[in-house]
Amino acid sequence: MYFRLQAALPPDSAEDSLAATAADEGAMSVLDILIQGGWVMIPILLLSFVAVYLFIERLLTIRQASGNPEVITDQVREYIRANDIDGAIAYCQRQDVPITRILRQGLERLGRPISEIQDAVQAAGKHETFLLEKRTNMLASIASVAPMLGFFGTVLGMIRAFQDIQSLQGNVNPSVLAGGIWEALITTAAGLLVGIIASLAYNYLLDRIKRLTNGMERSATDFIDLLQEPVG
Repeated sequence: MYFRLQAALPPDSAEDSLAATAADEGAMSVLDILIQGGWVMIPILLLSFVAVYLFIERLLTIRQASGNPEVITDQVREYIRANDIDGAIAYCQRQDVPITRILRQGLERLGRPISEIQDAVQAAGKHETFLLEKRTNMLASIASVAPMLGFFGTVLGMIRAFQDIQSLQGNVNPSVLAGGIWEALITTAAGLLVGIIASLAYNYLLDRIKRLTNGMERSATDFIDLLQEPVG
C-alpha cells in the first residue's frame, strides 16, 4: 500500500513527505529521550530555567549600571573646579548609576576630613559591588549541582537496569543491557550540559563585573585625588 501511494505522488511530494516525517520523528525522539531520563530530569530542567533567568537579569543590570566612569568623573571635576557642589550632586542624581552614587557619597561630605570622605566613598563602592554580584553565586551553585544531579540520576538508572537484569535471571542480550545503560546516562549528559552553560554564564558575568568595578575604583581614586588638589 505504501509503495502504491508513493508511486501515485510526484517525486518531489514524496521526498517532502518523507522529510517531514523524519523531522517529526526526530523532534519526538528528543522528547522521548528526555522522558527516559526519569524524574531527576525535572530538577535539572528547572535549574536550566533558573540559570537562564539569572543570566539575563544580571546581564541587564550590569548593562544599566555601566555608564562611562571617565566621562562622569570629568564632568564632576568641572563642577568642583567651578565650586558648584550642588550642581555636581544634582548631576550625580540625574545619572543614577553606581559610579555617580559612589561620588555623591563623597560630594555630600565635602568640608569634612578627607579620611572620612574616603571611607564613605570606599563603603559606597563595596555596597555597589555587592549589588552587582548579587545572585551570581547562584549560577556558580547551579554549575556544580546540575552535574551532581545528573550523576545521581545515572546511578538510579543503573540500579534499575541491574534490577531488571536480576529479574530476568541474567537471560539478557546485549541490546537490553545497552538500552538500560544509555537511558541511565541521559541525566548525566543533561546535568553536564546545564552545568557547563551555567559555568560559562557565571564567568562571563564575573568578568563584566570586574571590569565595571575596576572602572569605578579608578574614578573613586581620581575623585579623592581631586579633592586634595591645591585650590587655584
